[in-house]
Amino acid sequence: MNASFEQRLSRNFDGLSDKLRQAGEYVAAHPVDTATRSLRTVASDSGLAPATFSRFARAIGYQSFEDLREAMREKIGARVNSFAERAERLQAAHEAGETGFFEAHVSACQSNLESLRRDIDRALLEQAVDRLHGARNVLVFGALGSTGIVEYLAYMAHFCTGKWTIGGRMGASLGAALAGLDARDALLVITKPPFSTRSIEAAHLAAAQGAYVVVITDSHACPALRHASAGFVVPSDSPHFYSSYVATLVLAEAMVGMLVSRAGPAARARIARVEESSRRLGETWDG
Repeated sequence: MNASFEQRLSRNFDGLSDKLRQAGEYVAAHPVDTATRSLRTVASDSGLAPATFSRFARAIGYQSFEDLREAMREKIGARVNSFAERAERLQAAHEAGETGFFEAHVSACQSNLESLRRDIDRALLEQAVDRLHGARNVLVFGALGSTGIVEYLAYMAHFCTGKWTIGGRMGASLGAALAGLDARDALLVITKPPFSTRSIEAAHLAAAQGAYVVVITDSHACPALRHASAGFVVPSDSPHFYSSYVATLVLAEAMVGMLVSRAGPAARARIARVEESSRRLGETWDG
């Protein structure tokens, strides 16, 4: 199966020049304009030369910019429709007697997981987990659809360390949680379209204070990535009306597993204490 634009951009991004990166960021942020407007217009709107976009297309594996445009046209229906429009499409398919949504969704999730396994920057992942393990405190934050994933991530991490906290939880001030961060600390943000402005600003403020910032998203157009010390673009394609979080969940579980592997006897002892406390409080049922 041919690699998607996002996969090609992610795979080649580190080797691109500044100008080619700017072209890639423009294409990722303006898929409709790229697919429907002339190269001259795209170049004019972006402030880059037309030749820059042609070089960018070839640098990430397309024969020409027109081939890149065609790839964007093929994806445009799934990528730019609103949630309401995508929900309407699902309903229309059901009314037409189509019953293949389950298979289509599972297949898309499997494809996302394969892309994650194949394309993740393992060196960057190891570096990020090392920094999270060594941080004085780790603040995690996610809003809108990412809230539940962040809650689960923090739940897992709390078994092995007491250094992880959730920002802005249950009405608590996100600003207060960010205020104490510095170079000894880390912030981990998860955000997907529509991007939460609080997530973007949290990454901005934490980076300005010197904290190590990890951003997990599904688009190179995510504004929080420009503030990230380590950014991970995780595939989320699906016939669903909403972006799939399956691959993101797998990445979160993998990061916590890697964290435990680094923590040694202290983590094992803490996990045992947590389990014992849960039993004594009657929070778990032993059967």
